[in-house]
Amino acid sequence: SLTDINYSSGRQLDKGVITRLGSNQYIEDHHNIMILGATGAGKSYLACAFGMEACKHFYSVRYIRLPDLLNEIIIAKAEGTYQKYIKSIKKTQLLIIDEWMLVSLTETESRDLLEIVHARHKRASTIFCSQFAPVGWHSKFSEGTIADAILDRIVHDSHLIQIHSDSNNDKSMREYYGLKK
Repeated sequence: SLTDINYSSGRQLDKGVITRLGSNQYIEDHHNIMILGATGAGKSYLACAFGMEACKHFYSVRYIRLPDLLNEIIIAKAEGTYQKYIKSIKKTQLLIIDEWMLVSLTETESRDLLEIVHARHKRASTIFCSQFAPVGWHSKFSEGTIADAILDRIVHDSHLIQIHSDSNNDKSMREYYGLKK
């Protein structure tokens, strides 16, 4: 829930920005959100809180990790349902992609992501959760021109939320809330 977000000062989250984005106007305007931060900072939690808020207002929402998205594309191609799968991804009003650009992509994966990002550009909203700033994403793509095309469609249409680590509390959010094994 957006109401349960930890706004401790070390995290440097702007409650006004979170509240404004919680109105879902970015979905109406077909803008994206990039949530950046270290492992355990609470990126996934925040993205899912935005997703839950969108669901409360009857927007279609889908959460998926990038590795799972890429695997689903492979399966759809093998089963001959690729176009149908891409169409369903295009139709989702809010797509949340977690673990964005965590590892380098093959040329095929890069092209598939370009297809998705291009199809959703100015038509639907996406939340990208990443440990890396967009500058670091470029090197994860197999080809510079594909990277440029994807980044151009994401960066210029996105709200940026950077979650900083709390210097007063070196614990990850999982540890902080007692969720770590």
